[in-house]
Amino acid sequence: MKRLLYAFLLILMSLPVFAHLGSITGTVTDHATNQPLRGVHVQLTGVGKGTVTNELGQYRFVGLVAAPYKIEIAHLGYQSTVVTVTVPDDQNVVVKTVLNRSAIELSEVVVSAQQARDQQLISRLDIKMRPITNSQEILRMVPGLFIGQHAGGGKAEQIFLRGFDIDHGTDIRLTVDGMPVNMVSHAHGQGYADLHFVIPELIEAVDFKKGPYTTDKGNFTTAGWADFRTRTALDRSFVKLEGGQYGTFRAVAGLDLLGQRGRAKNQSAYLASEYSYSDSYFDHPQHFKRLNVLGKYHGHLSPTTHLTLTGSTFWSQWNHSGQIPDRAVESGLVGFFGSIDPTEGGKTGRTNANAELVTVTPRNYTLKNQLFYSHYDFELYSNFTFFLNDPINGDQIRQKERRNLWGYNGSISRTDNAGKIQFTTTAGFQYRQDMTRESELSHTRNRIETLERRQFGNINELNAGAYVDELIQFSDRFSLNAGLRFDYFRNQYEDRLQPATGMQQADAAIVSPKLNLYYTANPRFQLYLNTGKSFHSNDTRVVVPQNGREILPPAYGSDLGAIFKPFPKLLINAAAWYLWLQQEFVYVGDEGVVEPGGKTRRYGLDLSVRYQLTRHLYADLDLNTAKPRAIGAEMGQAYLPLAPTFTSVGGLTLQPAGRWSGSLRYRYLGNRPANEDNSIVARSYFVTDLQVNYTRARYQVGLSVQNLLNTRWKETQFATESRLQNETAPVDEIHFTPGTPFFARLGWTFFW
Repeated sequence: MKRLLYAFLLILMSLPVFAHLGSITGTVTDHATNQPLRGVHVQLTGVGKGTVTNELGQYRFVGLVAAPYKIEIAHLGYQSTVVTVTVPDDQNVVVKTVLNRSAIELSEVVVSAQQARDQQLISRLDIKMRPITNSQEILRMVPGLFIGQHAGGGKAEQIFLRGFDIDHGTDIRLTVDGMPVNMVSHAHGQGYADLHFVIPELIEAVDFKKGPYTTDKGNFTTAGWADFRTRTALDRSFVKLEGGQYGTFRAVAGLDLLGQRGRAKNQSAYLASEYSYSDSYFDHPQHFKRLNVLGKYHGHLSPTTHLTLTGSTFWSQWNHSGQIPDRAVESGLVGFFGSIDPTEGGKTGRTNANAELVTVTPRNYTLKNQLFYSHYDFELYSNFTFFLNDPINGDQIRQKERRNLWGYNGSISRTDNAGKIQFTTTAGFQYRQDMTRESELSHTRNRIETLERRQFGNINELNAGAYVDELIQFSDRFSLNAGLRFDYFRNQYEDRLQPATGMQQADAAIVSPKLNLYYTANPRFQLYLNTGKSFHSNDTRVVVPQNGREILPPAYGSDLGAIFKPFPKLLINAAAWYLWLQQEFVYVGDEGVVEPGGKTRRYGLDLSVRYQLTRHLYADLDLNTAKPRAIGAEMGQAYLPLAPTFTSVGGLTLQPAGRWSGSLRYRYLGNRPANEDNSIVARSYFVTDLQVNYTRARYQVGLSVQNLLNTRWKETQFATESRLQNETAPVDEIHFTPGTPFFARLGWTFFW
């Protein structure tokens, strides 16, 4: 009898726990656009529960006893707010919150345990404080990433990051709204990533991570990855006109197609276009032309489903002065801004279609589906060695291709609670197929006459990847992220110079595990340890002859870092990192050969500091060191050519203080070896830029100055063996592209 009584009392005591629990479901939107805000920090005051909004701007708290609650909602660049609600027994309370934009206050930035894996504080600060003003600034938003342009304004920039000379994208994965930018088996080089189809004024955010630690990022994710996200909606329509030195002109326009009527229905649509022209500062005018057109629609098919459709097209054509050897300038053969072969140049174009559908089901599953397609054309004329191989006609080459690229990104994820432990499980599948027609490398003369076809064929490359990812938040302080990724490649090549060989094929696969740990001591300090494996693929024209052997060399990396706020207005991110590569295969499109670099290792330190000096004045500083070395090389031959060893970027930014805003910035790239024994050195440079804006309600006037101090500097440098027309023997020395001299542009923007 006593046992029955005890059991009955135990059941009665348990009833309030199981029968009277309520919940809160909320959404957060932007006041100006009425669009949902993702990544908003939401905290239940005094309860110890926190979360962030999902893709639809939604959040949820479950298992709440009947009581009044205060909800603190904070997002960078928006006014924080506190909402008071009362949760009744067994009921769900719906909360809708609209956030107004405001000036950035570093004191309000929180180091959040809920955002540990996707911590992008530095990125969000930078994009808010110093908006992108030109196409090159797009890539510079990643701390420690340097770029160099060495073939006119239309060619993809050369990229440097974490001790890598990444060429045009071999070891960094770049995407725009989830759509790939890197081109596999490209006519000019593996991973070629041309971001010039992006209109700078439309960039809303840049998500990035250095190192191979993110499960849903596959090929090229060795040094890191960056995803550039364009605006879902325009705050208002605008027209921008710019004019500057060297025959430079640019016009940009963005038209909000639905206005307030669309916002009332949770819809937005806009059309934007950009046209650029410049002769540039070289002795031989570039006649650079670029046209961009983009249209985007975003709508809510239901309260839990939204659809985003994007279409864009891009075209560019230019002449360029190429790289010139030091001796040609020193002898007076050409000027600092001169050219050895002024017939170099190129043209390129890309048309994109992108559809994204996000759904949150009643059982709290988040489904993401994305389909994308690109048609791409590329033609480039270059001459790096002048008369080394052909003393009569010169060494000019043409690289050309036509490509169709399509693919799919899909994932399903869900967050569950088991007591105080929270589990977020994600599974995904990705598919990409590239088909090129007439991928070509030819010897040409004067950009007109074809002397010899060296490579000519069709490529069909398929990459399918699947992954699972688990994020376990054990408490408000400690979380663990583990993931496993599988990638399969099928490479096919039809050599049209040897038609008898037919279509050749090779297959390969690789598994990439990840493990990341995060410890958030308080809202001012977080430690993290990232570890992972990734890879970069090799060119199909190299893969097929090797029958698929050693074509997916793995990379293993680790980061030990900290994010902390020692003072309310000071934010610091510091990390020590290490990266080991089994093989650095590099496909040299200029020669049509592969250069195996062997095993390499890199390690270094990254430091990013953001400080609010006054209410409107901010300072930022990035310092990055690296020690890149080849493993197993002979004594004194272990240097990695052009790999950066020390870089620094920093400046002052004035947020709107009355009608004025602007920035003064510098960038420094230190001396680095240009060859394996460091006998040839690529020299350092220090360049400053200035931006000043005067803003009224309906218009803005801006002055942009690149290289404010008119420093003479070499933007890209290579140790190249070449021969000039009258030379009897080749010379191996620095060949360079001159950096921008003092270059001022004046812009006017009208809003409505």
